[in-house]
Amino acid sequence: MSIDPQELHLLETRESSELVYDGRFLKVRRDMVRLPNEHVVSREYVVHPGAVVVIPLLDDGRVLLERQYRYPIERVMTEFPAGKLDPGEDPLACAKRELLEETGYTAAQWARAGALHLAIAYSTEIIHIYFARGLSAGERRLDADEFLDVHGATLPALLQACQRGEVTDAKTLTCMLWLQNAMSGAWELDWQAA
Repeated sequence: MSIDPQELHLLETRESSELVYDGRFLKVRRDMVRLPNEHVVSREYVVHPGAVVVIPLLDDGRVLLERQYRYPIERVMTEFPAGKLDPGEDPLACAKRELLEETGYTAAQWARAGALHLAIAYSTEIIHIYFARGLSAGERRLDADEFLDVHGATLPALLQACQRGEVTDAKTLTCMLWLQNAMSGAWELDWQAA
């Protein structure tokens, strides 16, 4: 990745890197970096494989959502379908796979919206955002250790749930920004056949 020459004064340079934890899903690194003022400091961060999130648009105007228990915060959360990238996996292929596995739906058309860096202060995670429409219902293919409910919601109902603080998942809230702007016509989507 290139740095704008006008921003070189902000650059931090890696001096060394240490793998602190190497898990099945996540890794934790501790790097020593040289700051613009020449001080050397530690930066600890999570290395994440990347993920996708899908905004599935049902033909009746509702969107498809999931309810899933999230152990770290000990709550059942409302989310759009999402999942991590497998090594070398194309994000669109991952989006199609996750939508089918978690909801049972396939889509006739897909549009890439953008990307979200979820926690830039301590994680490399990037989430690729996709819209899906022309949905056809099928059978879910949940992993053996995956438990979630799927339901549809109208945009006004989902917006109210966000406003009331019932939806606090960062990727879902970011998707709401995309959804509102796409539905209003302010942001165009480039729809492609599946």
